[in-house]
Amino acid sequence: MNDQTDSSDADPANGDTDRTPEPPGGVEETLEQAQARADQARDQMLRAHADIENLRRRYEREVQNASRYGTEMLIAELLPVKDSLQEALKAAAVDDLDAATALGKIIEGTRLTLDILDKALAKSGLSEVHPQGEPFNPELHQALSLADAAELPSNHVVHVVQTGYRLHDRLVRPAMVVVSR
Repeated sequence: MNDQTDSSDADPANGDTDRTPEPPGGVEETLEQAQARADQARDQMLRAHADIENLRRRYEREVQNASRYGTEMLIAELLPVKDSLQEALKAAAVDDLDAATALGKIIEGTRLTLDILDKALAKSGLSEVHPQGEPFNPELHQALSLADAAELPSNHVVHVVQTGYRLHDRLVRPAMVVVSR
């Protein structure tokens, strides 16, 4: 027989139990250290959760403000258009001007107003789709009718009925066109 005894053969009656050796400092100290680490991990988890919740709330506020005030710059650019139109109406209402002079002032004011509007829209990324004489493109143009045009090849834009518009690279409104046969 072997002189060494197997740990499964330990006799509890003789005090020979299979136990892991007790750590220095005792079980209570080990338990306190483990509890302290668990408390620290819990605190870190709660802080991380609070940080995530604060980020979520801030993100929601930013999205709400962006959708609410996103057009602020465009509106600021369009206010001079409104002012100019109001001035044109005042000029038309002046009694001491003859009809030709009043009409001339209104036309001049309208041209200036249109220039202001064009600049404001261009700053916002709007561009015209005005395909006069270009090949018909169904992605950018909407054909209203066909027409004979000796000066243009078949399937080209003969006449633009209504200008189209793009916002950056997205089509806002297709150009309404007459296409050559």
